[in-house]
Amino acid sequence: MSTPIEPFDRGMLTLRDGAQIYWETTGNPAGTPLLWLHGGPGTGLLSGGYKRAPDPKSWLIVGLDQRACGRSRPLANEPGFDLSTLQTPALIADLEELRQHLGIERWLVAGGSWGTTLAMAYGQAHPERVTGFVLTAVTDGSRGYVEWISESVERVFPEAWEAYEAASGRAPGQRLLDAYVERLTDPNPRVRDAAAMAWCTWEDAHMSIPHRVAPDLASRDPQFREVYALQVAYSWANNAFLGEQGILDNIHRICHLPAVLIHGRLDISGPVGTARRLHRQWPGSQLVIVEHEGHGGPDMGAALRQAYTDLLPIVCAS
Repeated sequence: MSTPIEPFDRGMLTLRDGAQIYWETTGNPAGTPLLWLHGGPGTGLLSGGYKRAPDPKSWLIVGLDQRACGRSRPLANEPGFDLSTLQTPALIADLEELRQHLGIERWLVAGGSWGTTLAMAYGQAHPERVTGFVLTAVTDGSRGYVEWISESVERVFPEAWEAYEAASGRAPGQRLLDAYVERLTDPNPRVRDAAAMAWCTWEDAHMSIPHRVAPDLASRDPQFREVYALQVAYSWANNAFLGEQGILDNIHRICHLPAVLIHGRLDISGPVGTARRLHRQWPGSQLVIVEHEGHGGPDMGAALRQAYTDLLPIVCAS
């Protein structure tokens, strides 16, 4: 078992609207700044495994529980919570407030899954604040991606999708995602709990390839499931608030920056074509395809560690 890596500082940052986000810093206080963005949206930092990949002697590693999840407050499932505060521009503004709070001028931005979409969206809004990107299990927030992961992947997992669709309780003609947002915000806690369990069970199914990396969303506590399912459903129902093509519409704003894109060939949740399309439009990027892994795995983790090593001298010189 690896030795835990403890933060040397942490805190709760009160944001412009009164919400609070949890943040922590690990590694070398004088090191090269690195921001890690977790997946979901809505997972939080979980066990903190993100701290094990960068060299703690070289990097100042910043992590946060994004708005309304993990240790941040309020949580998305609390009574009266305003879902509009979870729109992607608000999350980008949160990152800028954190950067300013920590006194960091520029940082490498890294993330996994949803965190890759948020990383690129942040970079497109503030390219002058980013030294580069390390992105694993790449997603782009486009309508095509959302339609694949919520509808079209039914062709691969028809039995699981049928249960997921039935649990939505959608009315004739209603979009599946809209139905889930309704059920996940229902005043009846039993309705919310059932919808969250169905959502997480479905996600566990389509992230189950290969079986060496077992997803565990449905086995987590009810509050986690509810916060997670609501944030993901709300984001997907609105194309991550990034428009038809997601981050591809403004890729020109960051394509001069160095990036490593890491993706599993067996990722059914987000097919490798997404990462490849990005790479083709991003001259400063390197694409690493891990042939035998899906939405994560030990070899993708090794590629992540190598990416940090490779980019360190580049971002230090920029």
